[in-house]
Amino acid sequence: MTDAATQRATQEVRSIPRNAEGPVFREPWEAQAFALALSLNERGLFTWKEWAATLGDEIKKAQAAGDPDTGETYYHHWLATLERIVAEKGLSDAATLSRTRDAWERACERTPHGTPIELRPDDFRA
Repeated sequence: MTDAATQRATQEVRSIPRNAEGPVFREPWEAQAFALALSLNERGLFTWKEWAATLGDEIKKAQAAGDPDTGETYYHHWLATLERIVAEKGLSDAATLSRTRDAWERACERTPHGTPIELRPDDFRA
């Protein structure tokens, strides 16, 4: 992730949580999701205008479903946007994304805090 890429993202997507030094993250996964979106943008998968429109749509859907919009769930919407764009662009499909998300949840549940999470084949059970 380059400083120029980060700067472009924060200029185009005004809702990104930030301070004077740049984007801020509550958890490591938020920074990883941010970096993945930057990488996919740099590869031309989507424009930031497209990203912002999709993110706005995901936030509206979450609010309609009861999200209190306190800012704490921002990167959950970011992740939903990432998954949606990846599926819409044909890099993956919704079923594969769901299966992988479920596998990560199973792996997280069995992993002691502070220990690296490792995916195993049985995490991908149907």
